Amino acid sequence: MTKRGGAAAGPSELPRGAALRRARRGALRAGAAAVALGAAIWGGAVLASQLPPWVAEGDAPLPAWVRSARVLKRDQPLFEAPGDNPRRRGSVDRNVQLPIFAARRGGGCLGRWLEVGAAAWVCDDAVELSAAGPISPLVRTWREMPDGLPYRYYFVGPDGSFGYRRAEAADIDAPDAQLEPGFAVAIVEERALGGSRYGRTNSGFWVPMRDLGPVRAFAFHGETVPPGAAEIGIAWVVSERAPLFTRTAAGFARTDESKARFEVVSTLEEAQGASGKLARIADGDAAAWISLRDLRRPSVAPPPPEVDVEAGERWIDVERSTQTLVAYEGRRPVFATLVSTGKGAPGSSRATPAGTFRIWAKLLTSDMDNLEDEGADRYYRMEDVPYVQYFSKGVGLHGAFWHRSFGQVRSHGCVNLAPLDAQRLFWWTSPRLPAGWTAVLPTAHEPGTVVRVR
Repeated sequence: MTKRGGAAAGPSELPRGAALRRARRGALRAGAAAVALGAAIWGGAVLASQLPPWVAEGDAPLPAWVRSARVLKRDQPLFEAPGDNPRRRGSVDRNVQLPIFAARRGGGCLGRWLEVGAAAWVCDDAVELSAAGPISPLVRTWREMPDGLPYRYYFVGPDGSFGYRRAEAADIDAPDAQLEPGFAVAIVEERALGGSRYGRTNSGFWVPMRDLGPVRAFAFHGETVPPGAAEIGIAWVVSERAPLFTRTAAGFARTDESKARFEVVSTLEEAQGASGKLARIADGDAAAWISLRDLRRPSVAPPPPEVDVEAGERWIDVERSTQTLVAYEGRRPVFATLVSTGKGAPGSSRATPAGTFRIWAKLLTSDMDNLEDEGADRYYRMEDVPYVQYFSKGVGLHGAFWHRSFGQVRSHGCVNLAPLDAQRLFWWTSPRLPAGWTAVLPTAHEPGTVVRVR
């Protein structure tokens, strides 16, 4: 799957190749004095004029009224240090009021470099100095949504559509973009013009709403594993209708009852039937059995050596054979769910690679398409795919709103999650996304969460 820069600074805006690997390895160091003053500055209790003069000789101090820096454009890049060609640290949303920890001169910026987070710097020509207080560090850039979708998403209909940079030009002037059937867009604004409604995509194009069909919310989500559980002990039904069986002296007999797809059941024991193994999912008079072919059951696995077990380090285990994901704290499983991994043969470009990795970048959204694949049977483009966590080059965990095949292989290589699960895991993993940021890369002090694919 090809990923492009979306609403949260996609990989086209992040380091690639060797630069990308250097960014992953880069040690991003915050100044000790900045850390000591952090809590007071974040709370807005310290004025910029009270900051120590962490500037080169001859620099002018910040004006006394300055309390924050307002970001002027969407997905403004942040860097790990002042200077020419610094490594990326992340990106921040437009209009966010960032705290100011330090100011100094350096290459690559005609004015001052401002430290606006832990080893996070921005040139002052990208911000507006402000008397307003900085954003609270407790604020999330996006609030949690009941369906896990940060935007209202739509699919382009069977006749395709066109996009226009200006709403007034829609259906009148020549279009600025063409949208193929099945493409997905995030609509952030609607407007009525000349008796028709038009929606503005997050990428800035106005599209006739008559050409779009809404994405329906999907309620499926994974399950919290109770503390102290030796086994996960649950499974999900992955068949549309899974028949139930009762045990008899002769074996197993099918009943009139069944379980629906995505129902969660407790698995109590296994037994061999005439046509395969079954699992018991109820006790007593209501004892019922179900074929293991209709279930996906996560398993408990030992942590890889990269995980600091004694510290209870968080990590993620993806099991391709069962199409499940389990999140751990040390050796303890805390959450389990269904996924869809790559449908390619092992080693192919569409297979989810096996191995142990660390998350190297987290983005609130990223555009994903295959428009550069000249051999593709069908082209697709999904704008603003939510909650993206890259762990192996362009392969990552992310929400998928365009299918409901969780528990089955489906993706072009990534690990697809139901939107609610993608939202949950994004805020659970490291590196943490600071308030107002739209993308973040790990540091030596906060490495990315371990992801193992097996």
